[in-house]
Amino acid sequence: MEKISRRSFLKASAIVASAVALTACGDNSDSPANNPAGGENSAAGATGIKAGVFYYNFADAYITTVRTALDKELKDAGIAYDNFDAQTNQGQQMDQINTAITNGVNLLIVNIVETSSPDAAKQVVKAAQDAGVPVIFFNRAVEDSIIQSYDRCAFVGTDAPEAGHMQGEMIGDFLVKNFEKTDLNGDGKISYVMFKGQEGNDEAEFRTKFSVEDANEKLVAAGLPKLVFYDEKNADKFLVDPTGAWSAQAATDYMNTILASYTEANKNMVELIIANNDGMAEGAIAALQALGYNTGKEGSITIPVYGVDAMDSALDKIAKNQMTGTVKQDGEAMAATIATLVKNVNEGADLLANTEKYNFKKGVNKINVPYAKMS
Repeated sequence: MEKISRRSFLKASAIVASAVALTACGDNSDSPANNPAGGENSAAGATGIKAGVFYYNFADAYITTVRTALDKELKDAGIAYDNFDAQTNQGQQMDQINTAITNGVNLLIVNIVETSSPDAAKQVVKAAQDAGVPVIFFNRAVEDSIIQSYDRCAFVGTDAPEAGHMQGEMIGDFLVKNFEKTDLNGDGKISYVMFKGQEGNDEAEFRTKFSVEDANEKLVAAGLPKLVFYDEKNADKFLVDPTGAWSAQAATDYMNTILASYTEANKNMVELIIANNDGMAEGAIAALQALGYNTGKEGSITIPVYGVDAMDSALDKIAKNQMTGTVKQDGEAMAATIATLVKNVNEGADLLANTEKYNFKKGVNKINVPYAKMS
């Protein structure tokens, strides 16, 4: 990382931090009177800064792993913080951020809700600049130009296309070895369903695109036909969670409808399920299991199902032959990386101090936590 991208925090930031510390220490009440911004508070024994951690949705399974790990990191470091749940509402998140700043939060850690346009992230950066506080975005994509627009801004996330490429490679490798077994109706092609978590989200867009493209590349190289979306009338070639919540329930609902018409008896059974995350993958499995598929029991047919996140529940299903593969998105590593930056702020150090071991995007303050294949 070049020196210019690691500008030190202004002395004024340290002065503000010291002043806020006087009010942050010992404020461990969850009552509305003491925590009017609506967050979960933990400040027992804390010194230095007070952070606000703004999550797009507590209900997201992967975000839950990050929140649990980050809570521990911050508590162990003795740093005061409030957690806020936007419940997938960008307006609510912005209100939470503005109120938290008014109430003395002087570090913003933001899992942005709206990713389909840069406006929301720009508003967050403006609020941080106006208040003279640093901001760390994480997990959900923010444009490079926004990160570069403020010298006290950084991003901790992933290389968005990587998960899609890994998922596609795993699917392609599996099908090349198991094509005939997977082709339940023997028509010489594999019929698939794609579950997309959210429109306009970089991770969802790249996972949806590359998982199919890369799988097809391997199939074609092996002399096999490309994947065929189960519904030829669907021009999108995916089914999206209409709430944008990447939810298991959305996948279950879709699959229940699909499986009412697409069956082995009709010789049009869905033969592969690809999901943008483990939650949707597990939702699809729930619908399959209701009809006797993917139980892991002897004699039960397992429809290949792939997700992303490597949640413990998904790994358990893989071990039980109920799910085929996933891509690990390491929530604990993401939390530890965020905590490194928070500690830097707390100690008055450069925002990106002690980060030489991390993978940076060249020329911008973006740290990428690597993915890994799991099957």
